[in-house]
Amino acid sequence: MSSSIINNGFRFVILLLFQVLILKRISVGWEGYLYINILLYPLFILLLPFRTPTPVVILLGFLMGLSVDLFYITPGVNAGASVFTSFVRGFILNQLEPRGGYNINYSPTKARMGSGWFFQYAAILMLAHLFFYFSVEVFTYVYIVDILLKTFYSFIFSGLFIIIIMFIFNPKD
Repeated sequence: MSSSIINNGFRFVILLLFQVLILKRISVGWEGYLYINILLYPLFILLLPFRTPTPVVILLGFLMGLSVDLFYITPGVNAGASVFTSFVRGFILNQLEPRGGYNINYSPTKARMGSGWFFQYAAILMLAHLFFYFSVEVFTYVYIVDILLKTFYSFIFSGLFIIIIMFIFNPKD
């Protein structure tokens, strides 16, 4: 149990620092709009162990989002998206549950669950996270085309970063 807490604490700090020190500077856009924001910090929520209770996942997601908000100066946008992602994580895990169920001592990683399962799981949660993030950012559906474009482009680039991270580090816990 304590090694899981240490691993996830380390993952929290590393992903937060990578997000705010490196990825914050990478924003791409055209015609005056930023369309590509690479968000890697939701990977922390995705990789929490199966046995983590939903209220704890939501609290940890809130802390991660709030920490990112402090650096991005976006009051509540990242925290709201992280809480939403943390909340729907349980529903997505239930929908993707294999026949034999999950081994609750593991984390939902590529090494434990297989590449196909993990990337499907990550894609669903990242799409939900990004759509919610950009919807809360503008807080109106008047800009639905911009929300969808930002979600699509950011999903592509954030997904590439997640794939690269998962193949390089291949965490088991």
